[in-house]
Amino acid sequence: MFLGTHTPRLDDKGRLILPAKFRDELAGGVVITKGQERCLYVFPTPEFQRIADQLRAQPMTHKAARAYSRVFFASAHDEVPDKQGRVTIPAHLRSYAALDRDLVVIGASTRVEIWDKAAWETYLAESEDDFADIEEGVLPGGL
Repeated sequence: MFLGTHTPRLDDKGRLILPAKFRDELAGGVVITKGQERCLYVFPTPEFQRIADQLRAQPMTHKAARAYSRVFFASAHDEVPDKQGRVTIPAHLRSYAALDRDLVVIGASTRVEIWDKAAWETYLAESEDDFADIEEGVLPGGL
């Protein structure tokens, strides 16, 4: 399970050093793709395969599944981190998430998310007030 918030920097070649805490689970390979709210999702290869299997199980006539699959798979980039735990984020994904130099990398249970630092701070500021209100809908019965 991926947990925590980290603040690495993107180097001049578009590479990110994965947080040390995440490296073992991601060492076998990752898939980086577009996420919601203009962040990037980083999946260990087996988790990406599980999601791909779920999407493949949807009927071809399901319009929303087709649309999601197109964007999800077309933007996906697979890679094995190097010995220093670095992955290269392709230009089209850096552009999508408006990644500059300062990043925020968060653990989000089964995936890692990569955010532009300013975008993450804005997202947190806008969603902080809603956090307490949505617990009941997300976790019936609460904590």
